[in-house]
Amino acid sequence: MRNATVSESTVADVINRIYESLQADNADIDVHIATLKAALTKEGLKEAVFDPAWLVQNNRSGRKLMQAYFRQRGVTVKFL
Repeated sequence: MRNATVSESTVADVINRIYESLQADNADIDVHIATLKAALTKEGLKEAVFDPAWLVQNNRSGRKLMQAYFRQRGVTVKFL
């Protein structure tokens, strides 16, 4: 996986890398969250929208855990 700089990362690109990270037992998740936060700011967005079908734990507790983890790192998460 190529490491993209923040300047070339779009929110969609970073969200795809986060899906990959979640599938890989959260490898580098904190780096991807920080990149997502910067991409959201660059694009003028307030929240990241994820498709729960792509989550490893696609249940209420899994989604709430993900929202809490991201919120602690300054990113608001919503689901489709």
